[in-house]
Amino acid sequence: MAEPLLAVRDLVKEYRMGDTVVRALAGVSLTIAAGEMVAVMGPSGSGKSTFMNIIGCLDRPDAGSYTLAGEPVQAMDGDALAAVRNRRIGFVFQQFNLLPRTSALLNAELPLLYTSLPRAERLRRATRRLQQVGLGERLDHHPRQLSGGQQQRVAIARALVNDPVLVLADEPTGALDSRTSLEVMALLQQLNREGITVVLVTHEHDIAEFAGRIVLFRDGQVVSDRQHPPRDAAQALRELPAAQSGPAP
Repeated sequence: MAEPLLAVRDLVKEYRMGDTVVRALAGVSLTIAAGEMVAVMGPSGSGKSTFMNIIGCLDRPDAGSYTLAGEPVQAMDGDALAAVRNRRIGFVFQQFNLLPRTSALLNAELPLLYTSLPRAERLRRATRRLQQVGLGERLDHHPRQLSGGQQQRVAIARALVNDPVLVLADEPTGALDSRTSLEVMALLQQLNREGITVVLVTHEHDIAEFAGRIVLFRDGQVVSDRQHPPRDAAQALRELPAAQSGPAP
């Protein structure tokens, strides 16, 4: 049997708030195979954000193990974690986090600035990813010239520019209207069909249903882990009432 892309075992993470110790993760064990699309859900304080920070190499557990693409990362120092983030993980955030006075092309190029690639190759890769997300005609546009959906597409292109093995999407539709949310989910599903592993945090059940697996956190533990046939976001988009249909975001 193939090794999972991501495996965590008995993860524990605690935070001290004054005299109180809060256990954000209380022994979480989970594996995610290459090519899966997984939605992580849970109420505020459930541990889902802490879990995402750890698998994104933004934080380290107090106990337990984490292996990404066969590489143990739980004991790495800050520099090593940064290198793993840059080589293996792409991030998509709710608020896009684009540089406002920088073109779509240069925003998408940003992760490559930490590599030894020559500038021409960096721009070639950024252009290819922007074309992949449907923004090949807007390379020179700044964020203020783009709709919310287009800005999120730039963010997705930026997440993909380093050819990551894993894309982590934190509430990727949280700042978007219903139609644009479907556009973004259709894009993430298409990328997943092309072999990219996607893990997304969402509080919206309708969005989670586009993933083939839903993991529910509560009180620092996984309380539910179910697989199901995912909804097709492209089909849902086609079925929107005409009043909600309009030019692509």
